[in-house]
Amino acid sequence: MEAIILVGGRGTRLRPLTLGVPKPLLPVAGVPFLAHLLARVRDAGIDHVVLATSYRAAAFTEHFGDGEAFGLDLEYVTEEEPLGTGGGIRNVADRLRSAADEPVFVFNGDILSGHDLKAQLTRHEERQAAVTLHLVRVPDARPFGCVPIDEHGNVQAFMEKCAEPVTNIINAGCYIFRREVIDAIPRGRVVSVEREVFPALLADGSTVVGYLDDAYWLDVGTPHAFVRASCDLVRGLVPSSVLPGPTGEALVMPSAAVSDAAAIAGGTFIGEDARVEVNALVIGSVVFPGAVIEADAVVRGSIVGAGARIGAGAVLDGAVIGEGAHVGARNELIGGARVWPQVVLPPVSIRFSSDE
Repeated sequence: MEAIILVGGRGTRLRPLTLGVPKPLLPVAGVPFLAHLLARVRDAGIDHVVLATSYRAAAFTEHFGDGEAFGLDLEYVTEEEPLGTGGGIRNVADRLRSAADEPVFVFNGDILSGHDLKAQLTRHEERQAAVTLHLVRVPDARPFGCVPIDEHGNVQAFMEKCAEPVTNIINAGCYIFRREVIDAIPRGRVVSVEREVFPALLADGSTVVGYLDDAYWLDVGTPHAFVRASCDLVRGLVPSSVLPGPTGEALVMPSAAVSDAAAIAGGTFIGEDARVEVNALVIGSVVFPGAVIEADAVVRGSIVGAGARIGAGAVLDGAVIGEGAHVGARNELIGGARVWPQVVLPPVSIRFSSDE
């Protein structure tokens, strides 16, 4: 079997982390996010993967090479101009090896999921579908594309983000295409699978099927979701065969130094050569390699970039600290605050409480 993984996005919602690194290569629970997906693909029996790249494309080749380390045959195709989801899929079609009637998996490269890929494939083959979509239910469907289905799982329509969704069932970003459907997508122009390809298949009477389940699913597009993904992997809420250590309340890499008088919990990840000093509290956070959390600092639900330093008594709550930045002592950064790489905040320069 083979798959296409779409990894061309610029990851703007995760800035400043993505200023120099593509989103799929950011470390999540200690390894690049894409590594979790590649391992899952391999474990499902897929052996040939084409990465549809664009932003900082060379970084993918440098990191994953030919895929041998993952037991995969990896190829790369760079999208020089934005082509949309459908255009991006069509852009790599020449690298596929499947026959016209054989299945091809297509993954959005920013989704963390635990759903059963083999079960989705079984549904696709049983229904002899043109496309089979992974679907999930969410509490609030407004930020997503809605996909109403009938009692047999047949897709009835595709409704992009709207204020009053007709269903809480959404497109979960994993598809199985019959190869000939990919080849029929127009080449060399912007094409949306949600707005053009899928509606055209329905209009033609093709079988488009939904595979709906309640397995773990998360769109890792925002800092909050990034932190949650890492914490959930560390705690074992979603499986990954490439996690670099045992699951639990924290995962500390071997070269990191954590004081016996510090407290870390909530699925926190502490990267190589990082340091957490006496009486520091780190809860549900991601600390990149080489970062330092000084004494008495509090870090909750936050991301501390590589080589960054959090001063003594500082408080981070839902903050993102860029690579090499220095947050001086007793600063308070809360509610989505972001500090760009190499920025230095002097001590007590930002606070949300009294100075007493």
